[in-house]
Amino acid sequence: MLQPQPDATLKTRLAQLRDCLSTDLIERETPIRLALLAALAGEHLLLVGPPGTAKSELARRLRLAFRDAPLFERLLTRFTVPEELFGPLSIKALEEDRYHRQTEGYLPSAAFAFLDEIFKANSAILNSLLTLLNEREFDNGTQRVPTPLICVIGASNELPEGEELGALYDRFLLRCRVPPVSAEGFDALLNLRSTRPMEPDVALRLTRAELEQFREAARAVVLPPDVSALIKALRAFLETQKIAVSDRRWRKIVYLLQVSALSHGRMEVSVWDGWLLQHCVWEKPEQCAAIFDWYQSRLGTASASEPERFTRLVAALENQLEFEKKTRSQARDEKGHPLYVDHKGKPTAEAQGWKRKANSAQEPLFLAPPGRNADRTVGGEGMTRQEIRAYFSNNYHLDADWQKYVANENNFYFESTTLPPLMEPTRYSQLHIDGRVRQVYELSAELAAYSRGLDEQIQSVTSVVESHLWIAPGFSRPARANLELRREHVKRLEGRLTALHAGFLGLPRSEV
Repeated sequence: MLQPQPDATLKTRLAQLRDCLSTDLIERETPIRLALLAALAGEHLLLVGPPGTAKSELARRLRLAFRDAPLFERLLTRFTVPEELFGPLSIKALEEDRYHRQTEGYLPSAAFAFLDEIFKANSAILNSLLTLLNEREFDNGTQRVPTPLICVIGASNELPEGEELGALYDRFLLRCRVPPVSAEGFDALLNLRSTRPMEPDVALRLTRAELEQFREAARAVVLPPDVSALIKALRAFLETQKIAVSDRRWRKIVYLLQVSALSHGRMEVSVWDGWLLQHCVWEKPEQCAAIFDWYQSRLGTASASEPERFTRLVAALENQLEFEKKTRSQARDEKGHPLYVDHKGKPTAEAQGWKRKANSAQEPLFLAPPGRNADRTVGGEGMTRQEIRAYFSNNYHLDADWQKYVANENNFYFESTTLPPLMEPTRYSQLHIDGRVRQVYELSAELAAYSRGLDEQIQSVTSVVESHLWIAPGFSRPARANLELRREHVKRLEGRLTALHAGFLGLPRSEV
């Protein structure tokens, strides 16, 4: 079966359409891009912001990107009745005992819809609205009929409250906060003389047949391992943030990324398409910044553990090398006998055999005078200088006698001792050193592959990001800065691995 081929001219058409729709709109690049992308993917966009921020204007402009695409607009209140959205009941049908609405000119016949204050929808219209948004079908009496709906743009000043509106909120895959124009853009707003869009040429506008063909082709776009890892890591991050994303929503997100890739003529999703994730998974607008920061922190990574994994592994090898350099083992002679240090500091193979003067409180001990008792060591306790003097005094000796006694080295109490082992730096086998060096080589090879991926992404910032249809202008600069910081970190790790290689090769070697 032949694989669908991307249309190389589509990106140019979409860029021209996007730029036409953005004419004379101040600081509305992101919602315009998201609206056009939502229409391509068959999804819906929610705009959250105060009145007077051009939300309805965005919806009116979006229809201009398509041919024969009628727009339906309605402001919802808690008093809105089904007839206002879905059309009045047919009197003729009622006369025939049939329940049938005249839907022409209402939501079931529209290609695009702008529903302002959408979370004011009441239970009387909620179920029909959910079916229309999700299945693109409308229950008209006893019949469920397909609708031509391409995209709904919902707007609200506030987020929904209550479980009954949770399903409606989930139908909007793309969500975007629309604040008032900033101080930087205020002068441009004051000098704005027209709010009329530059209507695109009819030849540029998309037909429904082109749209259906494009959507079918998008399903064949490949989701590569690095993007799959990115999405899985995002899911784990959102769980830590207590942000719930349904399984259905994850499936739709994947398709949205496929649509983004194909719109650029690619048959494989890029990590740069992941910029859109921040607009798909937040529950509250203030969460968007944390999700975007997380995405930026993951640029240049192929798995959830990079680059922390490399840093951790290099540090572990450094600790191991330091440990092995400091480790000491008992020295041995040529025959393999353990060596000890004698009382003169010389190596010897004898563990025992020499005596040292016994001490008590850093004073020498003496043997008891002969004749005092059979055990001159006094049970291994010996006698102190004071005890010797007292002994001689009690036995009517002269002071000179005890002084001569303690001056005679033969009267010192000598005790046997075990010699301390002669320690030297541990010597390692060639097999052990080769194993450590191999660990360094393997980690270096992984780090080199990671570095090549970083270089490719840095090179693609200009070629891909700046020309990306859906990424907001200005993102390429922080993206490049983030990637270059990672590359500097990689260079430092490479230097540490070089030092590790030399360090393991320099370990003392055994002759075996």
